[in-house]
Amino acid sequence: MAKSKSKSKKPAKRTPKVDPITLSVVRGVLETTQREMTLSLEKTARSSVFNLAHDYSTALFNHTPEMILQGQDIPIHLGSLIPAMKAVSSYFDGDINPGDLILHNDPDYAGSHIIDLCMYKPVFYKGKHVFWTVCKGHLTDIGGPVPAGYNPDAKEIFAEGLRIPPIKIWDKGVPRDDIVNMLLTNMRARRDQEGDFNALIGACQVGERNLIALLDKYGVKQVQTCIAELLDMADRHMRSLIGAVKDGTYVGTAILEDAGHGFGDFDITATVTIKKDTCHIAIESPPQIPYFINSYEGNSYSGVYLGLMMFAQLPPPYNEGLYRGVTVDMGEYGSLCNAKPPAPHMNCTTTPMETLTDAVRLAFEKAAPSQVSASWGHANGCNIAGWDTRHDEEYVTMVLASIISGAGATPEQDGWHACGPECCFGALTSGDIELLEYSYPIIIHQYSLMIDSGGAGKFRGGSGTCWEVEPLDKPMTLITFGEGRRIPAMGAAGAASGMVEQKVGRLEITRNNKVDVIKENVIETINPGDKAANKNPGGGGFGNPLERPVDKIVWDMKNGLVSVNGAKEDYGVVITDEETLQVDLKATEKLRAELGRKAA
Repeated sequence: MAKSKSKSKKPAKRTPKVDPITLSVVRGVLETTQREMTLSLEKTARSSVFNLAHDYSTALFNHTPEMILQGQDIPIHLGSLIPAMKAVSSYFDGDINPGDLILHNDPDYAGSHIIDLCMYKPVFYKGKHVFWTVCKGHLTDIGGPVPAGYNPDAKEIFAEGLRIPPIKIWDKGVPRDDIVNMLLTNMRARRDQEGDFNALIGACQVGERNLIALLDKYGVKQVQTCIAELLDMADRHMRSLIGAVKDGTYVGTAILEDAGHGFGDFDITATVTIKKDTCHIAIESPPQIPYFINSYEGNSYSGVYLGLMMFAQLPPPYNEGLYRGVTVDMGEYGSLCNAKPPAPHMNCTTTPMETLTDAVRLAFEKAAPSQVSASWGHANGCNIAGWDTRHDEEYVTMVLASIISGAGATPEQDGWHACGPECCFGALTSGDIELLEYSYPIIIHQYSLMIDSGGAGKFRGGSGTCWEVEPLDKPMTLITFGEGRRIPAMGAAGAASGMVEQKVGRLEITRNNKVDVIKENVIETINPGDKAANKNPGGGGFGNPLERPVDKIVWDMKNGLVSVNGAKEDYGVVITDEETLQVDLKATEKLRAELGRKAA
């Protein structure tokens, strides 16, 4: 329970250490550098995961190393980059040279999951180490027994793919082709992996080039002074927000559903303690299990920071200064959110990260109800692999279009459609259907919004999507991952849905006119003529759905977002004519009163 004590603070007077014009220019160069790095990845990468879905992130660090700018990219990458950069820098302490390029994916060194490959390039200026440029991207394969890495049968990390501890692939400017060749030889669809490798390298070089030009113009001292001011600015923003919340302890618990592993549902609890302008977040989760939903500490930071930012919603700059007043305890080593080797983990960037995010978000909702949005739809996706007879080669990819769910509603508006999942928070794109069909031997029969999938509320959650695929001429392996197939995205501020089944994810496979509904993580063979439809959850609603204006519900029905039955079960609106959508206002008033009494 929260204490009732309120706080009032006088803003401290301060004198800027640098003139605002120079600060603005340096900040603009840093932001432009980061954007140019991401654009380089998009335009030069080989796989659809990079060039269509944009499942990558970039960041800039100073030499200490402290994150001085994070891209507005994938949240599941960005939080973990902070401890990962420190782990890599520490590993090579005393042996960091101009022309080095370091590769890493191991969660035991604060990586996220092993299919997210990260490259780190130290930037030297006049013989002095000043910056790091960093790029992380989701490869389409990382070796191991299952294409695309997601192995629901893995009992340990060694059954998931290649673990790469910090290793130099360039040493003082000399490429280590032997090491890169060894890595690529152990990956499927080598051409895609090699293209994405080169894209990551190029993006790091683009960042290095721009930073050196910045130092040439302003000098190391002035640029570092500007960066220190930007870090302080972010710190002030976060402390100001935390300082406006009443001192106290706030607890949020979210349920991680059993996705077919047989261990049952799990609770993940976040305890947030606010004291003056500081915040401590303590995580409690059950012991790790022999299933691929364990999260190592580095990855779990992403989940915690995303839950914090769903509350904070602060303006830029976005850098490590945001977290100076925030401390985190991930709980007991060997637990689900603080796993230790050899725990399997590949699904961790979606499950349990999104549940961890929800737990933190729920705690902050108790602290400041008006500032927190509803949960977004959780990831419920699939990977595909097979043989492409057009090119006589193997193909494998993570289908990011298959995990596009709905965004959560806010205190001011409905959630956005087809914007999730929560772990990516709008940074992921699905790409053009035609380009996916061109890249792989598949036919996509449907990619559409799903009726009644958005969570009910005064403000409705965004709709999820259906992605339906058929292989062209050869059998296709389809691997599912994620959850959100039984428990819908959580609403906020009293939001609740009467109709649940339409708001959760599932896989529907049509064989010989028979439809099998699958709600577990499985490996399936899809033959030509079969169809696999992956259906994603919508976002949670905000506020009491009985307070949603009737005219907005009618608009939703006209636009295929809510059915007649959904209007009745979720919102208490009675329709007398399904063609004209005529509303029986008296019956609606009576039904809403009955539903309100039941809810009370």
